[in-house]
Amino acid sequence: MKLFGLADCNNFYCSCERVFHPDLRNKPVVVLSNNDGCVIARSEESKALGIKMGDVFYQVKDMLDKNNVAVFSSNYNLYGDMSRRVMSLLSTYTPQLDIYSIDEAFLDLTGMGDSEQLNIYCKKMVRDITKGTGIPISLGIAPTKTLAKMASKFAKKHKGYEGVCMIDSEEKREKALRLFPVEDVWGIGHRHAKKLAYHSIHTAWDLTQRSESWIRKELTVTGVRTWKELRGESCVSIEELPHKKSICTSRSFSGIGLNKLEDVEEAIANFAATCSRKLRQDHIVCGAMTVFAHTSRFCTNAPQNYIYSNIHLAVPTNDMQEIVANAVKTLREAWREGCYHYKKAGVIVWNTCEDNAIQGNLFDNVDREKQAALAKAIDEINRKNGHNTIRMAVQGYSKNWHLKNEYLSKQYTTNLKDIIVTKI
Repeated sequence: MKLFGLADCNNFYCSCERVFHPDLRNKPVVVLSNNDGCVIARSEESKALGIKMGDVFYQVKDMLDKNNVAVFSSNYNLYGDMSRRVMSLLSTYTPQLDIYSIDEAFLDLTGMGDSEQLNIYCKKMVRDITKGTGIPISLGIAPTKTLAKMASKFAKKHKGYEGVCMIDSEEKREKALRLFPVEDVWGIGHRHAKKLAYHSIHTAWDLTQRSESWIRKELTVTGVRTWKELRGESCVSIEELPHKKSICTSRSFSGIGLNKLEDVEEAIANFAATCSRKLRQDHIVCGAMTVFAHTSRFCTNAPQNYIYSNIHLAVPTNDMQEIVANAVKTLREAWREGCYHYKKAGVIVWNTCEDNAIQGNLFDNVDREKQAALAKAIDEINRKNGHNTIRMAVQGYSKNWHLKNEYLSKQYTTNLKDIIVTKI
């Protein structure tokens, strides 16, 4: 029987912070979004206090202080590197590892012994990775990826599973489906859950009892895949999941905003570089871009302006130099002098396709092979020596537009200046 595992890091962002702050184990921790705007990650202790995902920070700050909750700004360099370490260790336990997100990965566990042997093997995997990285993980095992994702939720919720929950029989599958809310099923979500609730479908089991034709009518072909997976038929492949249609990198600026071209230009250059890096990580290219910047719509007594310009590229690309150059050029052309204080700006790359399916242009004068080789070298240098070690000059080093991150922890694993020092 085909068996998949879904390894899920528990409260990943909070767990990353706890690795380097062991005194915070079993204590409430939260991580904030960009600009310290709202809560995006909570430890179990924080959830028990009633802190909700998306709570606005300034509205709950007094409550956090009162309950001695440790607060951290988002430290994506640290989280990315810790994710790489977890995934590297996971890859040693399976012939095939498919990374699904920064804190989740699917494992092929087919043919690794009977249920008892596999359970022992996977519990050892969970212990070893937790010991090796400091990040606790939960592992769900089942004949389909959707059921494996469901099993990982049970493994995380119930300590008696010791981090591993296996759905490997019809009896276990039915029991799990009856206990699992339909809105938590992978591929359903809250939008479809409202429609299903109207039809008296509240659990995953209720969903599986409907006919395929009904599912196809109400939830389309994607819903049919989920329905089949819940019934034990594997039909979802990671490779078949759609790539991102667009990527947006944007930021709200502190205070009254930015009113100098050089400051907004530097921000736009960095946003474009980030979009380019994400495209390469996902092995996709973009055929179009949008650059935008606008003043605060809430500040009615100040001059208002809105920049929104599209660029269509002759050849789809993910090259940093090309994307940054186009973004900066577009901003300069759209810039209007005046007493405008831009409160937010960003870059969107869209019209994407896989990087091995690019439609060329007969009149393209760019050496694409040389361009790709240079980009690969820059990415490798930045990976080894730290984010943005090599950057374009226009990205600058100004702090005028940077994130508000008053609670940022050190970059312990990616910056030599922040490496932990022990005294003996």
